[in-house]
Amino acid sequence: MNPCVVAVDGPSGSGKSTVSRRLAARLHASYLDTGAMYRAVTLAVLAAGEDPADSEAVVKIAGAATLDSGTDPEHPYIRLDGNPVDGEIRGPAVTGAVSAVSAVPAVRALLVARQREIIADAGRIVVEGRDIGTVVAPDADVKVYLTASAHARAARRSAEHDTDLAATAAELARRDALDSSRAADPLAQAPDAVVLDTTELGIDEVVSRLVDLIGSNSG
Repeated sequence: MNPCVVAVDGPSGSGKSTVSRRLAARLHASYLDTGAMYRAVTLAVLAAGEDPADSEAVVKIAGAATLDSGTDPEHPYIRLDGNPVDGEIRGPAVTGAVSAVSAVPAVRALLVARQREIIADAGRIVVEGRDIGTVVAPDADVKVYLTASAHARAARRSAEHDTDLAATAAELARRDALDSSRAADPLAQAPDAVVLDTTELGIDEVVSRLVDLIGSNSG
């Protein structure tokens, strides 16, 4: 199959993860969740008892951590120093601290380099995150920016994690503000990305639209 890099960006709750995994499966491509890598580093920082706002400590821990990202869309995983941490990185402690850790420029540089290696090795891959089309893979064959209304995103995330809707909405708003305003590689829509609002769309419909889009753009 022809090499093809699909960059999927967007805020939390826009459907990136589910859509990207299903899209990768449909395309017989690899899949990379870059957010899981930042969450794994955040978990390492917290496990070491360090302050996520202490950039020097965070960079030291990130440099020493060994991350292994499984790229099978049917069975993706993230391992930290050989240990599976898929569940732990989704907990409230990591969620509350990941924006601070991911804002450290040296951490971003380290992980972006690793992400580019994975992309190059895969050849055909769907990559999801917040800076894929703008930073990680600016030459991606297809760039997509998924979005949805604030209420829809909060409702999805609240249902997914069985959390209070108002509290979830506040947390998403906090993360969006932090991630959009950070100095290094902020959450942003690439100028040449196709924007797809998923507020009123089901997952299957979103995936089908993207398959059509990729077919018309990637040859």
